[in-house]
Amino acid sequence: MILEQIYTGCLAQGAYYIESNGEALVIDPLRETKEYIDKAKKNKAKIKYVLETHFHADFVSGHVDLASKTGASIVFGPNASPTFSAHIAKDGEELILGDLRIKVLHTPGHTMESTTYLLFDENGKEHAIFTGDTLFIGDVGRPDLAAKSDLTKEDLASHLFDSLREKVMTLPDDVIVYPAHGAGSACGKNMSKETWDSLGNQKKNNYALRADMNREEFIKEVTNGLLPPPPYFPLNVGMNKTGYDSFDTVMKRGLVGLNPAEFEAAANATSALILDTRDPNEFAKGFIPNSIFIGIDGAFAPWVGTLIPDIKQEILIIAEEGREKEVITRLSRVGHDNTIGFLKGGFQSWKNAQFEIDSIENISAIRFEKLFNEGGLKVVDVRKETEYAIGHLENAQLLPLNSLNQEIASFPMGGVKTFIHCAGGYRSVIAASMLKSRGYTGLVNVEGGFSEIKKTGLKIQLSAGATTCSNS
Repeated sequence: MILEQIYTGCLAQGAYYIESNGEALVIDPLRETKEYIDKAKKNKAKIKYVLETHFHADFVSGHVDLASKTGASIVFGPNASPTFSAHIAKDGEELILGDLRIKVLHTPGHTMESTTYLLFDENGKEHAIFTGDTLFIGDVGRPDLAAKSDLTKEDLASHLFDSLREKVMTLPDDVIVYPAHGAGSACGKNMSKETWDSLGNQKKNNYALRADMNREEFIKEVTNGLLPPPPYFPLNVGMNKTGYDSFDTVMKRGLVGLNPAEFEAAANATSALILDTRDPNEFAKGFIPNSIFIGIDGAFAPWVGTLIPDIKQEILIIAEEGREKEVITRLSRVGHDNTIGFLKGGFQSWKNAQFEIDSIENISAIRFEKLFNEGGLKVVDVRKETEYAIGHLENAQLLPLNSLNQEIASFPMGGVKTFIHCAGGYRSVIAASMLKSRGYTGLVNVEGGFSEIKKTGLKIQLSAGATTCSNS
């Protein structure tokens, strides 16, 4: 038996490749399927199944492409209703893969079609469970992403309580838990940085699996403190249910190099958004006017999905030379399939052509400290509410980056310099670029963010709550 976890850190997502006696399957594959196909080809195996634990919200799965290219059967659990050809397995149904068996365990709660796959080894022993978003390491899936008018998050949490106690916790303690996500995913609240564990350890350490927890306590704990889901989540669910353009088509459409004149013409002729994915400090020094910064070396895909929620939006890319394909790939993972070209030669070619350039003023934390102590500074903190509550500057106003589109009207418009910071300097440059593209002026980015500010002599305040931006 071959069992591999293929973990993608920028999405905090785990896909799985299992092989036995010339047959293979993939669980919750990424959009780009070449790695799985190459792995099977190298081992002279045929991919027989593509197992989906549920309709994913945080990324577009590669199930449709992988099935098309390999002839594999797409398998969902009960209650799934995709518009493409798939096998809807029954609860308790077993699939044969070489010398292995995989049992379908319907575990509704995160969503109603959520399914856990139990793998038996060659000796017929329970070896591992692939839990999707039903059970994470240290947490369970949030029950509010599939809520309907007749099915509340409390209803789903109640289903999840039963699924865990009747289908999962009854399994042997030495069974390995392989979830779909780890720390950093928005599909749970308190996921561990570990990407797998024994079920026995989870019974001891996962708050949601406490043996003494009753249904009411479980529902309260699981539903408490849920932040609003990113706006792209339902759009990704839709793509996973109905299908999408092939990854090859998306790549061909986007991997078109444009010289500066062609790039400018494309921007003027379309409603395309110009997305700059370089280093934040390099972006701040100079960028194409009205472009948006979201750096490829940060949490790129989730921020794109959150801040550019229209997945039909056409996009023109500025990237470091040689990384254009990576950018298009990672955009497609959250459903942004409409890249229409990239700036050939990178930003340097734009500078060489002497086209117009904009910039964002950067300031060191030491210089910021001096100005802050002189008084009267307008400071906006774009971190999360929880980060702000742990520590913030006196009178700093909170405008979390994930809420910027909804709350941008509350941002101070002109008349006074506004100093923006986050934790380390990535999110603040994103915020500054978005604000500047919409006509806001006087923006100053604090380099290194709050981590550098804390090294100065400035007093840090603790707070149980947070103010929000206003024009007053």
